[in-house]
Amino acid sequence: MSEDNRTDSRNETGSEAGENLDFIRTFVTEDLAAGKNDGRIHTRFPPEPNGYLHIGHAKAILISYGIAQEFGGKFNLRFDDTNPEKEEVEYVDSIKEDLRWLGADWEDREFYASDYFDTLYEWAQHLIREGKAYVCSLSEADIRQYRGTVTEAGVNSPDRDRPAAESLDLLERMKAGEFDEGAYTLRARIDMAHSNMKMRDPLIYRIRKVPHHRTGDTWNLYPLYDYAHGQSDAIEGITHSLCTLEFEVNRPLYDWFIQNLPVPFEPHQTEFARLNLTYTVMSKRKLKKLVDEGVVAGWDDPRMPTISGLRRLGYTPESIRRFADRVGVAKRNSTVDLDLLKWCLREELNRTADRVMAVLRPLKVVITNYPEDQVEEIE
Repeated sequence: MSEDNRTDSRNETGSEAGENLDFIRTFVTEDLAAGKNDGRIHTRFPPEPNGYLHIGHAKAILISYGIAQEFGGKFNLRFDDTNPEKEEVEYVDSIKEDLRWLGADWEDREFYASDYFDTLYEWAQHLIREGKAYVCSLSEADIRQYRGTVTEAGVNSPDRDRPAAESLDLLERMKAGEFDEGAYTLRARIDMAHSNMKMRDPLIYRIRKVPHHRTGDTWNLYPLYDYAHGQSDAIEGITHSLCTLEFEVNRPLYDWFIQNLPVPFEPHQTEFARLNLTYTVMSKRKLKKLVDEGVVAGWDDPRMPTISGLRRLGYTPESIRRFADRVGVAKRNSTVDLDLLKWCLREELNRTADRVMAVLRPLKVVITNYPEDQVEEIE
């Protein structure tokens, strides 16, 4: 049975009938039994430092870290910092604080996609030389128009057959800052008629003349997330690249880059259902809007579903870990009742919190009509 079809025999929670393992842990167990990856288990949490983490991220962290712990593996924290326009050091610091508070320990394995910018650039040149990438002069609007629709094939870019030598020269000039933003992009040369629109000559690099919080003004072009993500996994030797279900459509592109680049290792992506909570905004973009517009007092406002907000509200890391365990790991999206999160906190506090009763302002009462020597006992 191929890895892509291994879920066929699972029930809707992802586990085999009669087994307690969720479908990801079942995959890991099967891989270990088959001797894959030299018996290694290596996971990671790859946040983009463009906002604070929320309760949905907590579930993802605890899945990846938990699997590494249970199977004697390693866990990396890697910041996918490929978009300097939206990234800040404040977000990097807050993410690390939240992971430590949840109990996730990445030891000395703290990495950044920007650590690999030189390698990623060299691999982009490799794709051009192999005829699998080209520099395109279409605007972003034209690229969207040329891409087609889910029912109609896309149209090839006029630059799709640009000679490799010309694309290499243009890419180098893009890197040197010779062109304005939007003048050129680097695109993979895959299939403009592919049924998966992610495979229709996706962008690899775009020009952005924005200082990076780690590399400063070194770069004038930056890799796209879909290109940098899988290759960073490969460089770090990640065996199980775990992500939420909305990235399932990205997996063919993830695999295409891995198969067409001289990567040192071939990771495998597995998707699980993201956490959705009733009455709760779970979009980082929308949460940021609440902060930017002053609707809330900040990312750690107790009304926010961010990890820092829940911490201020009185939630404990144990209660959130308990909640993640109760929700479980599934392959089908669903919505969890917010009351379950609250119940997990109550359950934790019932076990750990001290209860003390005290009369802060006692009222003196004198009984004047009861005999001094009379005693009554009541059961």
